Amino acid sequence: MEIRILGAHECESRNSKCISLLIDDVLAIDAGGLTSSLSFPAQRKLEALLITHQHYDHIKDIPTLAINLSLQEASIKIYSTPQVHDILKTHMLNGKLYPKFFEHPPKNPTIKFTRIDPYEVEQIAGYSVLAVPVNHTAPTLGYQITSPNGKTVFYTADTGPGLAECWKYVSPHLIIIEVTAPNRYEGFARESNHLTPSLLKQELSSFQELKGYLPRVIMVHMNPLLEKEIEAEIATLAEASNNSIAMAYEGMRLQL
Repeated sequence: MEIRILGAHECESRNSKCISLLIDDVLAIDAGGLTSSLSFPAQRKLEALLITHQHYDHIKDIPTLAINLSLQEASIKIYSTPQVHDILKTHMLNGKLYPKFFEHPPKNPTIKFTRIDPYEVEQIAGYSVLAVPVNHTAPTLGYQITSPNGKTVFYTADTGPGLAECWKYVSPHLIIIEVTAPNRYEGFARESNHLTPSLLKQELSSFQELKGYLPRVIMVHMNPLLEKEIEAEIATLAEASNNSIAMAYEGMRLQL
């Protein structure tokens, strides 16, 4: 399994893209930096897109992806909760802001929405996918992806403290987890349901206590303006835990 970090941040600039992951060129998770990272042929290779929640930095490239695939007479399956589906249909793909790609042409729509339910393993693009709720200001799903050869990654999506219940359902070789801000923003992080390095430490400790091991950890969704501060605090955490904890970057490739 190869995982590419297309977008690693919560903000977009010339040097940073919003969150988006790509697995083996066919399965994408979130669409914050999807179309700006992939060529037209690479976009056409996509078989499925998993959406974690409706916040703009996770869905913003869905309309441009739909336009590009429509022009190539291709289609894609988008998996989400019904709430995300309804928000996309009402506020984005509503025929006013962007065309209703999910119904035109009616016999072969560009976007094929599919409901995904928590705690039920689904077979998607050749992978076993388990959606697990996490703590955020909007209903959000983390995704555990298992390849045919048994390699497993868990992407938390945006989440705040309190992942103990979530950890019961996943046993990954790699965790991709958000850390949005440095420790001095802990009050903000708790209020908005995000993580800091100190809060990450608590969540990883609860994972290790429950599972008896700690997998490799990659961080995403950093605020790029605060990244140097986050990086220093994460380096201290990695040394103290004697575990691989690193920050993602655009174009990063991970092998499992």
